[in-house]
Amino acid sequence: MGKSLVIFVAFVGLLFLSASMFVVKEYEVAVMFKFGKITDSNFEPGLHFKMPFINQVKKFDARIQTLDADPEYFLTSEKAKKTKKGEDGGSEKEGDDLGGGNLMVDSFVMWKIKDLKVFYTSVAGNFNTAESRLDQIVKDKMRGEFSKRGINQIISTDREVIVRTLKETLSSEVTALLGIEIVDIRLKRVDFPEAINRTVFSRMQAELKRIAADLRAKGSEEAEKVRANAEGERTRILAEAFRDSEILRGEGDATAAKTFADAFGENKEFYALYRSLNAYKKAFSNKNDMIVMQPNTEFFQYFKKNDAK
Repeated sequence: MGKSLVIFVAFVGLLFLSASMFVVKEYEVAVMFKFGKITDSNFEPGLHFKMPFINQVKKFDARIQTLDADPEYFLTSEKAKKTKKGEDGGSEKEGDDLGGGNLMVDSFVMWKIKDLKVFYTSVAGNFNTAESRLDQIVKDKMRGEFSKRGINQIISTDREVIVRTLKETLSSEVTALLGIEIVDIRLKRVDFPEAINRTVFSRMQAELKRIAADLRAKGSEEAEKVRANAEGERTRILAEAFRDSEILRGEGDATAAKTFADAFGENKEFYALYRSLNAYKKAFSNKNDMIVMQPNTEFFQYFKKNDAK
């Protein structure tokens, strides 16, 4: 009986000791309650103790969370001015042109628990509730920042300025309200609505077609100039070549005539014989050729001399 009692007491003691301990992991934060009232929320990672049945402990994820909200449309400064003008009685066309209107903004927020006591008190430790309230706060501030700027500023230069301003203005506010810290805010995409996107694309397409047509026209003009220059150069080269050939031909004919005259002057009798032999050759080139003339004609003068010998 005594041994059983010792075992029972030891078992109860182990249960009591087990119920008195809790472990906080590296990526967790914990809050302790006493009869539903928060008594402590600053627990380092490791083993801790509590009073069983009196203290309750709840643990939460202390890692960075990402709130990736749905894209939303924000008014720019141009659209805000048009809307105000319309309310004052002026004419205002909804979605007038591309110079002012809504911008579709897709963003995300990275956050983590900073003050667990405030976090639990404000949203009962519910992450979905915390993200819903954080999303509303961020978008309200973002709406104000976008309404101060024009489309050109937002698209081209001021995106980083907006992000930096949001982080600076929201950090203390969300910590005080929700007990969380904003680690980072990013604008994934800032774009026109789909209808305006189509209009922008159509205008870009028309502009690119105009530029292409202008370039083709300039190219055709340059091609015509090149062809005209090439044709003119060709005509000039041919004319110069013809001129040079005629000069060379004239010089050759002059040289030939001079050579002929010099040769004739050296031995007139031999030249006359050479001319007669060429004439005989041409006249009697065919065996059937026949010439009827007087034998004492000058054509046969060298035959006569041969007969005399």
